[in-house]
This record gives sequence, C-alpha cells and structure tokens, in this order.
Amino acid sequence: MSHAPADGGPLRISINAPAAFHLLAKPTGATCNVDCAYCFFLSKELLYPGSRFRMAEEVLETYIRQLLEAHQTPEVIVAWQGGEPTLMGIEFFRRAVTLQRQHARPGQRIINTIQTNGTLIDDAWAAFFKEHEFLVGISIDGPRDLHNAYRVDKGGHGSFDLTLRGLSFLQKYGVEYNTLTCLHRANASQPLEVYRFLRDECGSRFHQYIPIIERVDRSERGQGDEHRSWRDRPLYTQDGELVTNRSVSADEYGHFLIEVFEEWVRRDVGTVYVQMFDVALASWIGAPTGLCIHSETCGTALALEHNGDLYSCDHFVEPTYRLGNISDQHMITLVASPQQLAFGQRKHDSLPHVCRTCDVRFVCHGGCPKDRFISAPDGELGMNYLCAGYQRFFRHIDQPMRFMAKQLHSARAPSEIMRHYASQDEAFRKAVAAAGRNEPCPCGSGRKTKHCHGRGT
Repeated sequence: MSHAPADGGPLRISINAPAAFHLLAKPTGATCNVDCAYCFFLSKELLYPGSRFRMAEEVLETYIRQLLEAHQTPEVIVAWQGGEPTLMGIEFFRRAVTLQRQHARPGQRIINTIQTNGTLIDDAWAAFFKEHEFLVGISIDGPRDLHNAYRVDKGGHGSFDLTLRGLSFLQKYGVEYNTLTCLHRANASQPLEVYRFLRDECGSRFHQYIPIIERVDRSERGQGDEHRSWRDRPLYTQDGELVTNRSVSADEYGHFLIEVFEEWVRRDVGTVYVQMFDVALASWIGAPTGLCIHSETCGTALALEHNGDLYSCDHFVEPTYRLGNISDQHMITLVASPQQLAFGQRKHDSLPHVCRTCDVRFVCHGGCPKDRFISAPDGELGMNYLCAGYQRFFRHIDQPMRFMAKQLHSARAPSEIMRHYASQDEAFRKAVAAAGRNEPCPCGSGRKTKHCHGRGT
C-alpha cells in the first residue's frame, strides 16, 4: 500500500500505483444551475442528504496536495467538473491555483481543465481562465433547437443563448476551449448540422461526442421522457437491460460518426480534432489510445466528490464503488487499492467471447463497462449496447486510418489524405457523369444511376 509517513517525509508509493491517472473533481457535487433531462449525475445528490455541496477549504488543500504527490510524471492535469463547477465562484479557483503553486514539486507542470455549461461565464471568469491558462470545455449539443431539446434550466427553458453568451466571453479573451456534445434522440440524426455548427459557428477545434445511454429496467421503460430530469427519480445506477427513449441507438451512433468522419476527412484533418478519430488513429499506429473507454483495461479515470469521497469512475459514483475518503487515506492508496485494480482489470476479463474474436477489438476493446448490458448472438451477456455502431464505424474507417497511419510512420502529414480523397471524389464524379441514366450507379449500390448518385442530373 501507499502512504505518507507520520513525520511528513516523502510519500512511499506502491509498485501497483499508476505513474499518472485522471481525476474529475466535483467541488459542487451534483449541484447544477441547469437541469439537463439526460444528466444521470443530478440524482447523485441523494448520496449526500443535507449537504451544502461545496468543497471545504481543508478538502481542497488535501486534494491538491495529494494529487501532486501521487503523480510521478512532470505534468499533472487538475480537472474540474460537476454539476456545475463555476457555482463555487472565482475565489475558490484562485485559492486552488495558489495551493497548486505551494505544493508543486520543482519542474512539475500543472494544467487546469474545467467542464462547464458556460451559462455563468462573464468577463471576470474569462479573464481568470486566460490568466491561469485553463482549458475550458463547453457543453453544447448543437444549434439552438437541438441543444434546447434537453439542456434546459430549472424552469424548463432552453439554455442555448446563455451558453453561447459564455462562449463569446471565452473567444473575446482568447481562452483555449473545446466542445463536449452529448448525442441523443434529438440530435444524433443530424450529424453534419451538429458538426458544422460546432466548427463554423462555435469555432471549436476539438470535439468530443458522448453517447447518451440511460439504462432502465422494464418497469421504468418510458419514464425517461415523462420526468423532466433524473433529479425527479431515484438514484441512478448502472443497472437495467433497457434504455430510455432519449437514448441514442447503436445504429444512430455509428451513422453519426461515419457522416462526421466523411466531412472531416475531406476538409478538416489537421485543423479540427475529433476525440474518437484521434483514439482510432492511435490504435491503427499501435500507440496507447489515451481514452479509458477504448483501452484494454480501465481504472485510472476516477471521480472525487465535494466531501473527499473517491469513486472508481465518474460513471460509477455509487455506494458499491466508493473507495474511501482522501481525508482518511491518501489518494494514491485508494487508486492503487485491490478494489480499484480489480475494477480496472474486470474490463478485460469480462469481455465476451464474441468480442475476443472480433476484427475491430484492437481499437474497441469492448467499449465502456457501463454500456455492456446486452446479449451477444451466442447468448453470452456483457456485449456493449453500442456494438453494432462501433463495428460499422471502425470498419468504415479502416482504409483511411491505414493511409494516415502509413503517413505518420513515414514522417509525413496525415492531412495528405484530403488530397487523396479529393482525387477519388473527382474520379467518381466523372464516372457518374459518364454513366447512362439507366445504367448501374458507379457507387455499386445496384440501383440505376438516375435513382442514385445521378439523381437530378
């Protein structure tokens, strides 16, 4: 085990402890100023009845000190999330930055990231983020109607205008930002509308797309849309064999990624970064993915509640997965505990047989354990709900990923693929133009050209 000696000497770290890990700190717990209908975390307030949901000074200092002590790497990411972390106010984060400077080891570089709905950002916040080089993640689900479908305030009114207002302050002060977009029933069928809005209207150069999968049992099916949010329901846990009507389907998810990829690979390689595409390319070149969802094992992406409770994962903030409290045990002791090591290894060990023999296992690795609740074709439990979408997407991008991987191995730019696609597209246009209207379409669909790519010509 790992522990700090009573005399305040150097921390002794177990050989089982990771050199680095990712920790989402939630200084306001589940408290938020908006009421997104699909937000599973709202119900986590039930874990702490009567709490003020504000991280105390002593917990903050313990958190910062232990996080910096636990990392054996020159760079440490301090990640703030919620709920809505800006509800803590700027002075809380000023204090956090001060503590980071006090406890940092010589040469230790600290990067602060914060995920926010953006509605409270103003001049003061943007100036603070710029001064201290925060990377800000803005949660936005697309254009107004798509965003407002589920991202609403306590009165049920859309939050789009306030989010865009907050984004404008970040742009005004030159704050580095990216976008996090949840995919659900309202927006998953509009991939290009969402992607182009984020790229062109929001100026986002780094996109994350998170599939909304709300698990329910048969008695709850349909209630996901009858209730305004999970706040009105019992504590959400990763149980249930069905999903709510708000949830994205596997086919929708796969289609969304393919359509966005086809746009990106033709014009945005090297200028827009999509997390899933980066993860895929890393797998094709044989490098670590950097994302637990598609890593062989997990367990190094944890969550810290406002009171110091440490949980195995942000998606498993449940009593079963509470590791302990950092006020009682050093953080690295909990991270390297048998309970957490077993949690991470289970991702690999519980992989169904059909996944072990799958041709895209090297990039997928079964996806996130929270989504492994459907039966495989042979009846074995534990296949990922998104499996069909993953297979469709990863097989679709195989050839372009091979091309870009070859470019990287040859010390050439992956963006060269855009010229390759432009040449292919021009050749295809010429083939369609040359084909008779009643001849088979050159795309290979089996339909006549006039009913396929030659329609309207």
